[in-house]
Amino acid sequence: MRTAVIGASGYAGAELLRLLSGHPGFEVKVVSAHSKAGEQVTSIHPQLHNYGGQSFVTFDEIDFSTLDIVFLALPHGESATLIAKIPSTLKVVDLGADFRLEDASQWEKYYGGDHAGVWVYGLPELSSSQREAIKKENRVANPGCYATAISLGLLPAVNFIDVSDIVVVAASGTTGAGRSAKIDLIGSEVMGSLTSYKFGGVHQHTAEIEQTLTAIAKKPAKISFTPILAPMPRGILATLTAQLTQKLTTQQAHEIFSEHYASSFFVDVLPPDQMPKTSSLTGSNRVQMQVAVDEHTNRLIVSVAIDNLGKGAAGQAIQNANLICGFDEAVGLSHDGVGA
Repeated sequence: MRTAVIGASGYAGAELLRLLSGHPGFEVKVVSAHSKAGEQVTSIHPQLHNYGGQSFVTFDEIDFSTLDIVFLALPHGESATLIAKIPSTLKVVDLGADFRLEDASQWEKYYGGDHAGVWVYGLPELSSSQREAIKKENRVANPGCYATAISLGLLPAVNFIDVSDIVVVAASGTTGAGRSAKIDLIGSEVMGSLTSYKFGGVHQHTAEIEQTLTAIAKKPAKISFTPILAPMPRGILATLTAQLTQKLTTQQAHEIFSEHYASSFFVDVLPPDQMPKTSSLTGSNRVQMQVAVDEHTNRLIVSVAIDNLGKGAAGQAIQNANLICGFDEAVGLSHDGVGA
């Protein structure tokens, strides 16, 4: 399928290009990045040798009649301004937040500006019906990176935890903040240090996570979410805790999670003696999780790791593209992580 990546100069865009170069069903015809138009792709992403000789183009230079599918890897709020210029016949996967939220007031609270509407939410592991819903659509809203890790980590537990009082502490690599130059993201500031940010429950993925969990649990979900900037380029490690509403042992909780994800190709509930590691997932679309019961406080604890550029962005976008284009879900994504 003839493919365009718009917003390809960023980290998620680069990962899209890397994964698409080895995908048997997608052929990248257009690489767009307005601010880098005219520059060689390899001048910005020297690791992408398969794109040698290819240059970035502006959005206005794209002939959409020659394309079948478009990936949008733009900053939040920018996809909505461009989507009217993309023919409705084309398949689109948007990695931004523009079409994730159903509630316009939540969009205004966390992002500001006008609410663009809502597309099908591209988290296939939510349920078999969600996967089927994605297959029927031409346009998909790719979930956020934190939202992916946290939603998947809590999904099997919604029937035996208090979903109105969930506590999340999650650390992310610096690529999650985008590629724009920021003083607090330079190596001298980040290396050898951890710091919380968007402190006090104001992170924009809060609304997305609560929307997802509320729909699954069929009752209002609330999370207290503290994100942490970690001194690594990529990866997310999330620790989720919630009060149990029934007595469970760690073994029982592990069995429930393992059974829930038994048929999910990309989600691995690890053996009881192993813990998720971000380095095990670098470059992959997989999810690792471990679960335990803190009997002292009667709380469920879940540890979840993903690659924020993989399952948290580009990998998941290709997983969704596979579904809407009729390919097997795992095509081009079955490789393991790089490891330490």
